Amino acid sequence: MSRWPEAASEGQPRPAAFPKTCRLLRTDEYSSVFAFRKALKSRHFLLHYRPQQAVEAAGARLGLVVAKRFLRRSVDRNLLRRLAREEFRLLRVDLVSHDLVLRLAVKPSALDRKAMAQEIRRLLCKLASPQP
Repeated sequence: MSRWPEAASEGQPRPAAFPKTCRLLRTDEYSSVFAFRKALKSRHFLLHYRPQQAVEAAGARLGLVVAKRFLRRSVDRNLLRRLAREEFRLLRVDLVSHDLVLRLAVKPSALDRKAMAQEIRRLLCKLASPQP
């Protein structure tokens, strides 16, 4: 029996889920995004991005980098990852086919859940909006 009653059938992800096809999993995938050298910056984050090739285009994919030197407690690092995944999950349909790596670049003075989620959402929306 499925834990999610709204799932159509076993083996099919829920429409708003965060399946493996939407994640960056391998080191070379992260490396290719960093090598492309395009990024959007906010107060605490850098959002590195690379357009996907036509062959591999399957929607936006997300990778996360939250260094221990900025957030010592694993609870805080995991909270930040959960917030980022949730914002990406909600905005995924609006994003073009890019590989994205969200990286914490500055140690936050206070870990405010709402402020961090809003900052991540703004970065993702910048990427979703048409650029001149």
